[in-house]
Amino acid sequence: MTSHDFWTVLIACACNLACCWLGCYLLLRRMSLLGDAISHAVLPGLAIAFVLSGQRQGWSIFAAAAVMSLVTTTFIQWVHQSARVSEDASIGVVFPALFALGVILITRVAAHVDLDPQCVLYGVLEIASLDTVALGAFEMPRVLITLSIALCMAMLFIVLCWKELTITSFDPALATTMGIPAGLIQYLLMIHVGMVTVASFEAVGSILVIAMLIVPAATAHLLTDRLKYMLLIASLVAIVTALVGYMGAVWLNTSTAGMMAIVVGWQFALAVALSPRYGLLAKMIRRKRLAQRIANEDVLAWLYRQHELTGASAHTLATLAHNRELMGHDVRKIVLRLEQKGLLKSTAADHFALTEQGKLAAQSIIRAHRLWEAFLEKHMQLPHDHLHTPAERMEHFVGPLLQKELAEQLHQSGIDPHGKPIPPQEPLP
Repeated sequence: MTSHDFWTVLIACACNLACCWLGCYLLLRRMSLLGDAISHAVLPGLAIAFVLSGQRQGWSIFAAAAVMSLVTTTFIQWVHQSARVSEDASIGVVFPALFALGVILITRVAAHVDLDPQCVLYGVLEIASLDTVALGAFEMPRVLITLSIALCMAMLFIVLCWKELTITSFDPALATTMGIPAGLIQYLLMIHVGMVTVASFEAVGSILVIAMLIVPAATAHLLTDRLKYMLLIASLVAIVTALVGYMGAVWLNTSTAGMMAIVVGWQFALAVALSPRYGLLAKMIRRKRLAQRIANEDVLAWLYRQHELTGASAHTLATLAHNRELMGHDVRKIVLRLEQKGLLKSTAADHFALTEQGKLAAQSIIRAHRLWEAFLEKHMQLPHDHLHTPAERMEHFVGPLLQKELAEQLHQSGIDPHGKPIPPQEPLP
């Protein structure tokens, strides 16, 4: 890796980290679109600051970003409250207008000075490391100094206001009752978002900065529910984005900032698919397990009811396959699963019956079903022919504790609305 590669990756890491840390709080506050609005709406402030100061960097630019962040947030709140429109609609009204104004101003300024609107919009990460400043005998890219300042300010803000940021992000009403100024914390967060956005312009530009501001945080949020771990995972995603994005851009000879946005998007897609709790694969597995459990319990309940009706304890696979509730299921696999769990036993060729453990499990399912029917009749006044179907669905989700509560509420004699006995409850473990 050459020195140019090293500095470019370091610039990208500083940019991504500064963005993703603040992005975590924006995501938790459900203000991701507001972060997008600020990242675009600071453009007119930058143009005005340049006209007044004649400089493209410095504290005047940061001050302009902070002012425009406050102006954007205030305008959005004003439109939301005065025009009586939803907050997302007010964001959609304010930030395109400010962004368009910024583009016009920058285009007018760029006609007379060395200021390329494309650089502001898309960034110049590929050559950012070539513009260096001397720190003693050491040469460092100028944009890295700017990003390092923004990164340190964001880190200092999070460390000093950790408690306030956490409480206001999850429960602003509770924060207000505790004497924490939730509104002030939100405005401070918006100011830092604006300054980080400005510092990131030369790295990823105003359009792609939103990917670095939100997507790492969204990826981390899919993988954890703890804030400190969310910040750590978002940081890891940001660093991987910088490294892989730069290598991919060099390999394909394309925009580094654009490749970074693609890489972070792929990481988000992987999190969507593979997240252990919220991922698509995990949901598919849970749904499959739930379907198997329901099919298992339907077999147990059917055997229990058949024993009540006919007194027969053993049945064949062919008899069970005609059960309408099990249409589309492989009955043989269900029986094998129940035998492995010790809930069924083979009594003869192709004949099976409930074990003692299976009888207890089936009894609990039937109890849940009939208690729910009694509850629906008493509190919902449903006719008898409308009780079985909803109870059939709910019986799989009414555990022993809820069964006990239902029995206490019903004060009935142990008979369901159809005159069938409600099995007694087994002692809770």
